[in-house]
Amino acid sequence: MNTKALDQANNADLRGSWHAIQRAAQRARELAAQTGTDLIVSRGGAIERLRPQPAPSPRLAQEPDASYGNKG
Repeated sequence: MNTKALDQANNADLRGSWHAIQRAAQRARELAAQTGTDLIVSRGGAIERLRPQPAPSPRLAQEPDASYGNKG
């Protein structure tokens, strides 16, 4: 078995796979939080059910409405 770290792999796809897995896991957590779905994970050989916490809603910048063409 090869014990070389993924970031040292010869194949570019393999080098990028860890980041892809992390992005997919983050997206799964976000989707589960949005839909109220539990996540099922395996930790140390034990199956666990996790309820993701909803992410705080991002604060959006508010700008005044533009009065295009209205010189009122």
